[in-house]
Amino acid sequence: MPEATAASQPERRPGPGLRERKKIKTRQTIRRAAYRLFTERGYDATPVDRIAEAADVSPSTVFRYFPTKEDIVLSYEYDDVLLAALRDRPLDEPPVASLRRVLLDQFRQFAGDERQEMLVRLTLIRQVPGLRGRMSESMSRTGALLAEVLAERSGRSPEDFEVRVVVGAVLGVLQEALFHGVDQGAAEDSAVAAMEKNIDHALDMLSQGLPL
Repeated sequence: MPEATAASQPERRPGPGLRERKKIKTRQTIRRAAYRLFTERGYDATPVDRIAEAADVSPSTVFRYFPTKEDIVLSYEYDDVLLAALRDRPLDEPPVASLRRVLLDQFRQFAGDERQEMLVRLTLIRQVPGLRGRMSESMSRTGALLAEVLAERSGRSPEDFEVRVVVGAVLGVLQEALFHGVDQGAAEDSAVAAMEKNIDHALDMLSQGLPL
């Protein structure tokens, strides 16, 4: 992908405002209540009204933030953080190297701040067929956003074939790196360490194998 000029670098976006932060907090409260119940009762045995009760909100509030129960697990409110970090990377840095850096940084943040929720989420996706079936929709949305940023940085269209290939490859290896860590059945600390190592190694292999 061709190098963009410094003049084409987009201006840094402001962080979320107070209203948006409150929305994120409510979403996190609902999600954490749901994860606790999913762990205790099982995913299929936990209805939305029970999640609402545990989160101290109404069922309509749950559905306002998460249109389906699957969305509680699959939706991801940190895309803006990821995109802002990617926009801040040097323009002369290869795309996969930039993605490797920001994905590792974000993973380390989650592994420190939201470790249990992250592991529960990945385990649920791995174990529940309905979640695996819906996961591609969530990945597609994230992929479209990443393609927009890579297009900005390279001066290409988000629909450019090479842009789409890079995004698809990165998301694919990221998914396998995370699930490989889950599949080992290791203790929490060991699983997280394995996932971080997998992400770094997989994206390094990808960067060595693609002409970018």
